Amino acid sequence: MTDHYDVIVIGSGAGGGTLTHALAPTGKRILLLERGDFLPREPQNWDSKSVWVDLRYHNSGNWTDASTGEEFPPKQNYYVGGNTKVYGAILFRFRERDFRQIQHVDGVSPAWPLCYADFEPWYTRAEHLYHVHGQRGADPGEPPSAAPYRYPPLSHEPRIAQLEADFTRAGLHPFPLPVGLIYDESAPQFSPCIRCATCDGYPCLVNGKADAHIVCVEPALRYPNVTLRTRTRVMRLETDGPGRTVTRVVMDRDGQAETYSADLVVVSAGAINSAALLLASASERHPDGLGNSSGVVGRHLMMHNNSSLIAFSKIPNPTRFAKTLGVNDFYFGDPDDDGGFPYPLGALQMLGKNDATLITFDAPDAEDPVDLARHSMDFWLTTEDLPLGGNQVLLGRDGRIQLRYTQTNAEAHRRLRGKFEGLLDAIQCRDTVLPGYHYLGGRLGINAVAHQNGTVRFGADPATSALDLNCKMHDLDNLYVVDSSFFVSSTAVNPTLTIIANALRVADHIAGRLGAAGLPEAQAEAQLLATTHA
Repeated sequence: MTDHYDVIVIGSGAGGGTLTHALAPTGKRILLLERGDFLPREPQNWDSKSVWVDLRYHNSGNWTDASTGEEFPPKQNYYVGGNTKVYGAILFRFRERDFRQIQHVDGVSPAWPLCYADFEPWYTRAEHLYHVHGQRGADPGEPPSAAPYRYPPLSHEPRIAQLEADFTRAGLHPFPLPVGLIYDESAPQFSPCIRCATCDGYPCLVNGKADAHIVCVEPALRYPNVTLRTRTRVMRLETDGPGRTVTRVVMDRDGQAETYSADLVVVSAGAINSAALLLASASERHPDGLGNSSGVVGRHLMMHNNSSLIAFSKIPNPTRFAKTLGVNDFYFGDPDDDGGFPYPLGALQMLGKNDATLITFDAPDAEDPVDLARHSMDFWLTTEDLPLGGNQVLLGRDGRIQLRYTQTNAEAHRRLRGKFEGLLDAIQCRDTVLPGYHYLGGRLGINAVAHQNGTVRFGADPATSALDLNCKMHDLDNLYVVDSSFFVSSTAVNPTLTIIANALRVADHIAGRLGAAGLPEAQAEAQLLATTHA
């Protein structure tokens, strides 16, 4: 078996899976490496106790809080498709202003080295690829787009439609969430998605969620030039003598050591694991970690300030698929503030609905958890956190991952929750709100790493960034990092669409570098539709 490839991609999630799909038609030999295996399709995919209480699909072991020495189970999953196998499939574009410097209560969110317009074409391609349903112009903070959504917004079920009307009467501007589902509401009998009650945070038993495995890896594997190796953990990257070229990718596959090489290597293991791999690849030429002459590798870890909150409707809420509504009126601040707090607060969106099992977990003293679940309405609040240099990924002496993380913008997040709680009566809910502990702690803490980003930032200056503007490492000639590591700020919307868009952007650059002719847009679109619906 030939052990040299044109491209080796490490990680099959939103970054690596998407990039592999984009490069597959070039004919170049691509090796895709995934630490995990295919997530099993089984009845437990949709069982809340199995997923949330028993943690049946949690396979990342424990990491360590470097500040306390305590171990914790991270919200991290190793499967083909990465964390998208269990994501909520909400796919926002960053706001146009997110790419500029923004003053927050605890400091500055820095400007990106590229602007929104530099990403816009790839945002459109990403939305098409991942079957994003939405409505242009409904979200008041939505940036300009060159094209409409290809798929119409998902309709609201009656209680969510009532919620939309109540928010509107309260002076807000609710909008249909941009959701990535393989679903045709006009012909549901032909759609994999069935709008089930177990989508958000669950694996999809019917392959109706637009995750990286279904829409990218599986179609890419139909090309004879693409090879996937599962159960393959990359241990380190080794370079030539001068340290400018990665010459060996050293891995463990089912307990056996294997080594491969490639003209180009792409690391896409998630912001925490990608940084950990680079740190583990330290050598004489790279004593502080591979490509880390700037000292930023592993630093500036961001994860968002997220809260999972459960409100209780005064009328029954029989909704099955609840994740169709968002509110961004407080994204850049409180419109009713008199100037005393002129800082961004964040975003609010619906979560997947609780059932009686999860309510028992969240409210163990509930007298009637079935009735409580019947009235529950579940919300997700997000506030931007800041890229502190001291928030970082570290390796212990045993090589295991440690995280050091200090929360920022806590006051802004507290105010966002206050704005939400002040709306409870207007949205016909009781005045009691519970933290969603099944989401690992209500106001999510250090274990809530699903939105991890920022640990290998990009930029024009090699002294302050590890990656150049094409996400190639400044210090190496053939090494790229294509996941959320490249972010310089976290914003306050879900990161996945920006990961996907950037992967498509970098894939075009890599195709050009390899001398592979880019596909004309019409041909690429036709090929996309053929592979995703075959």
